[in-house]
Amino acid sequence: MLDRSARTRAELATALARRGVPDDAAERVLNRFVEVGLIDDAALADGYALAQHRERGLAGRAVAQKLRRRGVPDDTLQAAVGLIDPESELATARALAARKLRSMGGLEPAAQARRLVGLLARKGYPSGLAYQVVREAIADLEVAEGEL
Repeated sequence: MLDRSARTRAELATALARRGVPDDAAERVLNRFVEVGLIDDAALADGYALAQHRERGLAGRAVAQKLRRRGVPDDTLQAAVGLIDPESELATARALAARKLRSMGGLEPAAQARRLVGLLARKGYPSGLAYQVVREAIADLEVAEGEL
């Protein structure tokens, strides 16, 4: 499993249990993997959090949920999500909204707003931030159209 991609300790423990490896043997193997650096939940969480934010536009809340599903401990998870600063979240939300808004030219503003807020909600952005970003994006579009 480690040949294909980095895994969390919890993911490997689940895989070993599924294959019928006794718990004590699995624990020894996993401890040894941690000692030699084959398993590093903190490094995996940090890289994963930043990649998911930069590449997929996910907010810290959505990244935390994904890391939690992968079995990353809460303290490690919080440290990784802490790498995503609020300014970066706001900038990413604005970029997502602007990009999506360009493909919604034929829709009325209310429909655009609903779809954009839904998009940002699915990406894990808080509703207050989503509404703020959508209002700004639609206002910017109206100003740009007025200049034409």
